[in-house]
Amino acid sequence: MTSAADSRPGRPRRPSRPAWPRSVVRRLPGSLPFAAAARGAVALALPLLVGLATGWVVLSAIAAIGALWGVSQDGSDPYRVRVRRLGWTGVSSALGLLAGEVALRTGQTAAVAGCLVTAALVAGCVGLRGRIASVSGMHLLLGVTIGSGIPVPGPWWQPPLALLAGVALVLVLSAAPWLWRRYHVERAAVLAVYRSAGEALTAAGTGAAEEARLRMTLALNHAHEVMAPHLAPRGRRQRDETGDLVQAFHYAVRLGEAVTAVVWEGRALPPSLTGVPRHLAGRLLPDHLAASEERAAPPAPVTGSPGRRALAELVTAVDGEPDGTDLELRLPAHDGPGRAARVRYALLLAGCVLAAHVLAEVLHRPRGYWLPMTVAFVYKPDFGPLFPRALHRCVGTIVGVAAIGAVSAAATGTYAVVGVVAVFGALMAIGVRHHYALATLGLTAVVFVLLDLLGDHRPLYGTRVVDTALASALVLVAHFAVWPDSAAHRAEAQTEAAVAAARRYRDAAPEAGPVQRQSLRRTAYHQLAEARRTVAHARREPSRRGRPLPDWESAITAAEQLCDQVTGSVVAGTANPAS
Repeated sequence: MTSAADSRPGRPRRPSRPAWPRSVVRRLPGSLPFAAAARGAVALALPLLVGLATGWVVLSAIAAIGALWGVSQDGSDPYRVRVRRLGWTGVSSALGLLAGEVALRTGQTAAVAGCLVTAALVAGCVGLRGRIASVSGMHLLLGVTIGSGIPVPGPWWQPPLALLAGVALVLVLSAAPWLWRRYHVERAAVLAVYRSAGEALTAAGTGAAEEARLRMTLALNHAHEVMAPHLAPRGRRQRDETGDLVQAFHYAVRLGEAVTAVVWEGRALPPSLTGVPRHLAGRLLPDHLAASEERAAPPAPVTGSPGRRALAELVTAVDGEPDGTDLELRLPAHDGPGRAARVRYALLLAGCVLAAHVLAEVLHRPRGYWLPMTVAFVYKPDFGPLFPRALHRCVGTIVGVAAIGAVSAAATGTYAVVGVVAVFGALMAIGVRHHYALATLGLTAVVFVLLDLLGDHRPLYGTRVVDTALASALVLVAHFAVWPDSAAHRAEAQTEAAVAAARRYRDAAPEAGPVQRQSLRRTAYHQLAEARRTVAHARREPSRRGRPLPDWESAITAAEQLCDQVTGSVVAGTANPAS
């Protein structure tokens, strides 16, 4: 599929494969998440302080493990998403810990191995069905790994409850701001669309226009994702609270269409038009502009190109009476891997966990939990490229072991150890949002302290580095020997789906009404962004020698150009563009 040639004067020529710098790919700002770091420090230090005060050191350490896993899933999503993900994390990890503990108390090695394999099969079967299912499956397996590897004295029901309490602590800390800034995340996401639209209008007619338009599209995709529950029919019950926010999002969607048309025209705009997004945000979200921003004055009546007229019409609409239009935009359905892929992943994960358990029994019996635990963390192809994930796991473990070894020599007091856990917990919370190796560094250091509190006082710094390398190598060898083309297949399927969505938009847009047209457009750009992500993941995996990956980027770029051209043509009221 190729886009029509653009011979309009003054329009910058588009490259066949535009560069996608990190500023375009990233959705979240690069500033450090200080609030998340503070939550990580408090969530890990508080259980230990309670344990020291009450004498329940073992249970407090298990609660801190739950808090550690909760911190690893504490994101910047809307609060209802955080609650659902952390809730499933706590329930699945507590059930896994209970199952592993029961298997360990039987005293039978076969029972432990069977419990691990069963948990791995379950985790693999649900692991590719979406983010929350994947997180639940992983923590079920992690719970079984810890429960079957670390003997805990006392009643059988205490450790699962302690673990659940640790996750619940993170959930409370993460969701508490809901009480006084209920829809802060959604408002910030919608406002980001207006800001990025202003940047795209400012860059119109320059070489940076396409990159700015891509940033706006990603911001609109992110806003659509966080606003999706409020756009569904069930979300209408809360329209008295979110009505203004929903209206601002609908205007953001229409603004995205107008900005795309302007960027496609390829001409610079006067300041009166580049300030349109700021003016709209000031009218629709007046209490949520940044302190440094001032509401822009309404632009003067504009004549000229269709894109400019569309911007002026938006201002006229928002300054008048609300039109009451409810687009009811829906995100495209999640088409995950098929049954064959899920079965293959489940079998591979179970095989790797069993091999890691056998290897641990030979090398470390008892307490050989590190090898299967590392397999559970590393073998997550739905979380990103597998090879870099394994590499970052090894690097983070090496640095984390070195860091905790150096700090432990200096931190001699009990409360000093709690301070160390708080520092590395904050570091892990930052790494969760920025880099997997940094998250692994913090997790490794905290786990060493917690395992020491649970009675494992062995000096295993070098051993744990070797175990991590062995588990990572085991996963990589098994995966690339049995399923080497999984990432390429996902990239190919997603690219085909994105190109098909772009063609549906092209074919239906000229005759469609505003609601259907915007739905088609949103679906196309969502699919294209997902295709970019899966292709980038496939490029980072090792490929077979002599079998280079196809040039998917060119097809995605052509589809993006087609969508831009269709949008420009629809705004201008012209005929259906050729493909």
